[in-house]
Amino acid sequence: MSTAMDIHEVLEHLPHRYPFLLIDRVLEVVPNERIVALKNVSMNEPFFPGHYPHHPVMPGVLVIEAMAQAAAILSFKTMGTLPSDDSVYYFVGIDNARFKRPVGPGDQLIFKVSIAMNKRGMWKFKGVAEVDGQVAAEAELICTLKTK
Repeated sequence: MSTAMDIHEVLEHLPHRYPFLLIDRVLEVVPNERIVALKNVSMNEPFFPGHYPHHPVMPGVLVIEAMAQAAAILSFKTMGTLPSDDSVYYFVGIDNARFKRPVGPGDQLIFKVSIAMNKRGMWKFKGVAEVDGQVAAEAELICTLKTK
């Protein structure tokens, strides 16, 4: 079943908060399969004054981090659980990351992430970040949920 999520439900499914919360809305999530999420990139982002003052560009690592946050939501929806103070969802690997176009103020990033593997608590995802239908970045992400 496909569902959408507003910012309030996103906050329930991610431990991240400002300035590191990078998902504004989920357009579609199908547990065990895929998620489509978005981030509206604003000139007010805290990284733009230093990256770069005369030509603001969202750091590629933050585009990948946002993709991983979408993957985390998909994981929690698939497991039918929420993050807790007793667990941490870690990034453990990034493969085949490619950056195809810069992302700047006014862009809307659409993240399309699908589950490629889930074995013994290790999750592998394939992710793409798009702006206006053009690929901005793509990567394979490996994550795991650890209890403290």
